Amino acid sequence: MPKILRIINRFNLGGPSHNVAYLSKYLSPEFETLLMGGNAEQDEESSEFLFEEMKINRLVIPEMAREINWRKDIRVYRKIVEIIQDFKPDIIHTHASKAGAIGRVAGFNCKVPVIIHTFHGHVFHSYFGGLKTEFYRKTEQLLARRTDAIIAISDRQKTELSEIYKIAAKDKIHVIPLGFDLTRFSENMAEKRISFRKKFNIRDDETVVMSIGRLTEIKNQELFISAISELKKNPGLVAKGVLVGDGERKEKLELAAIQQGLTVGNEKNEFKGDLIFTSWIKEVDYAIAGADLICLTSKNEGTPVSLIEAQAAGKPVVSTDVGGVRDVIYNSSESVVQLGDPIAFANKIKQIIDLIKKTPPLTEKLKNFAFEKFNYQRLTKETAQLYMTLLKGKM
Repeated sequence: MPKILRIINRFNLGGPSHNVAYLSKYLSPEFETLLMGGNAEQDEESSEFLFEEMKINRLVIPEMAREINWRKDIRVYRKIVEIIQDFKPDIIHTHASKAGAIGRVAGFNCKVPVIIHTFHGHVFHSYFGGLKTEFYRKTEQLLARRTDAIIAISDRQKTELSEIYKIAAKDKIHVIPLGFDLTRFSENMAEKRISFRKKFNIRDDETVVMSIGRLTEIKNQELFISAISELKKNPGLVAKGVLVGDGERKEKLELAAIQQGLTVGNEKNEFKGDLIFTSWIKEVDYAIAGADLICLTSKNEGTPVSLIEAQAAGKPVVSTDVGGVRDVIYNSSESVVQLGDPIAFANKIKQIIDLIKKTPPLTEKLKNFAFEKFNYQRLTKETAQLYMTLLKGKM
């Protein structure tokens, strides 16, 4: 039975955690998996509940953190080497940048037969300055030379990795989209909608435009706030913005909303306002049920899970045209906006809201698209096929 050592940056709530959870749980019984990674950081929501619900064992390495820290990173490296020597994996599969760098170097040095890395996103623009960005790009190029296969989670991401940033040749990069169990996004949604709106003081006649994610600079929630401000100027639309998530920029975003003439709703005033900050909500299906449209305003993205989950619930989406966004949206040309224009973003929201009212069958098309393209059975099947192909090549 082939052994898989799966390494993730951190067990925070997001696409990478869902990806490793479904792969660890549902890969065919021909594989034995050991999962390890770092804890979620203070400004992140932990995905611990996800692994508990799915009854997945995992090893936590406290030293594995977001930022480079040579002392801690050396400890992480040594721990991974010890685990490799004890577990003797046939494959190391790393997920995201920090785990990908340390895990692959440990695998190279321990002569693990097959080494695979998944890019869930990348930091080659909009995160850092020029020198730091180039350092990360050169590092990934060096690691890719000795990596047996690289997985991109969208066609757009493969193009970026191979043609724009020259990380690896096309034939080394395999596109395997994320996969989920999306069943809960089609169950009891009417009841969840009523419950969510009651808790957050939202009337039934109010159109809820929602954004889901960590409140951080790369997510660019200022654009979302500006778009809500523009929507409020429309007398024919009773709109309310909802930000689901938390992070280091919460106070700055609340101030930005007030400066644009919006009233802010939070736990202090029983969520009464034009723009509601809910903090983290683990039951994201419950949150999405309360919305009419889901937005994403990021400057950089891999495969945004919130857009997939929204469509599984039959909710339309509007997003900035970044990363792999076009690959996850049904009829994407109708739902993406160029980065940085709040008026265009607000106009697109209004256009999509009008469209969904005129063509109710669109709801079912959104659901079918999400369930067919992003199911975990397809994810595990394609990943297992890649594993077996690479192992045969080493025999």
